[in-house]
Amino acid sequence: MIAVTGASGQLGRLVITALLQRTNAADIVALVRNPDKVSDLAAQGVQVRAFDYNAPDTLAPALSGVDKLLLISASDIGSRLPQHQAVIDAANASGVNLLAYTSILRADSSLLALAEEHKATEAAIQASGLPAVILRNGWYTENYTQSIGGVLQAGAVAGAAKDGRLHTAARADYAEAAAVVLTANDDHAGKVYELAGDAGFTLADYADEIARQSGKTIAYQAMSGEAFTAMLVSIGLPDAFAGLLADAEVNAADGWLAHDGNDLSTLIGRPTTPLSDSVTAALAGLA
Repeated sequence: MIAVTGASGQLGRLVITALLQRTNAADIVALVRNPDKVSDLAAQGVQVRAFDYNAPDTLAPALSGVDKLLLISASDIGSRLPQHQAVIDAANASGVNLLAYTSILRADSSLLALAEEHKATEAAIQASGLPAVILRNGWYTENYTQSIGGVLQAGAVAGAAKDGRLHTAARADYAEAAAVVLTANDDHAGKVYELAGDAGFTLADYADEIARQSGKTIAYQAMSGEAFTAMLVSIGLPDAFAGLLADAEVNAADGWLAHDGNDLSTLIGRPTTPLSDSVTAALAGLA
């Protein structure tokens, strides 16, 4: 059986969808804090089990019979390492044969503040002795396109990445890669995959693409990290999270969200989703 943590989340649901195209629903376990959130998956025959990172004693029983486990990094930034450690311990105790973990691009050397917990989690997985594969996910294109409505209203894309290139991919691309690894006959244990989009773009390119498709004038407003943080706070983001996003943009200016490898497209057997397609989908969602 294949289990997926955070199955009610945006990435988790997409992984389950990709798995359903490759294996029987009865062989998939959706691990969620609140099973009611994935009643639709249960109706399709997916096994649904309660799984709360903050209740470590309950985790190993929920992994009973699981052969492969995808640990999708938790969303509680600042608390992720103990939560991840609890899952790693439970996987060891329950006899999981392969642990896959969604890390961050170049986690071992990245300067992004967001990479710190990922690097520590990777070290914890290695120390556990579990057969594991590390999926170092790059930036999701949706990190930008989810705000496309605000861009259209403001007439500008604001950011602190200067002219740094961003090798993003659609969230579904990363989900498909995870499903491929989890269902493969080949042994992926010990592999580290640097996953990113095939083609990079700058924020100015992104603004131009929105302008091209929308027919509106969209500028790129380059900001300092401090100014970008303040702007994010002004639109309602918590101070700490706004600071982390701004830190990622500042480091993107120095190439830390760029990657010229093709691990992602190789795994999924097709080119990654182009920026233009993601913009088209986002604009259609506003219609």
